[in-house]
Amino acid sequence: MDHPDDMDHPNHTHPTDRLRQSAWRYVAEVLPPEELPMLAAHALVDGCDSPALRELAGLPRGSGPDEIRERYVRALHELGLPLPDEETAGRRLLVDLASALTRGELSPVEVAGRLSMTVAARTPQETRFLSVAAHYSPWMPPHELPAWETALHTAAHTLTTSTPPDLLIPGATD
Repeated sequence: MDHPDDMDHPNHTHPTDRLRQSAWRYVAEVLPPEELPMLAAHALVDGCDSPALRELAGLPRGSGPDEIRERYVRALHELGLPLPDEETAGRRLLVDLASALTRGELSPVEVAGRLSMTVAARTPQETRFLSVAAHYSPWMPPHELPAWETALHTAAHTLTTSTPPDLLIPGATD
């Protein structure tokens, strides 16, 4: 789910939903700067418009990451879309990964590989999911892997079913 095109799902009903979702992914550092110009182009097609968004969409390949980031942040500001704080972005990352696991879009190993160890958990469900995911190691004995995968699936299910809508729906708190 690291590509802007992967955000084309039914939950995007408002033109700014793609950008709202990208904001927390950007802060959580799972959306690389080189993907932002294409994201901006998609946002323009969705019906969003601002001078910085048009500039961002028109940046040539090979533009510097600082220039890309500056235009992205300015575009969000022009559209009235705030960047979330790091804690909120990290919590949304946890829920996003748990949801992707429960939908079968990511494997347990992929989830573990995409988790940033700087993510803070606030609820017991977030803590359990993060703790189980962090237990993974490529050197884990093969006989331990099935139990770890089951525990991660269980923790993901518990997290997604206990998470308030403001963390499940892009932009619900914005």
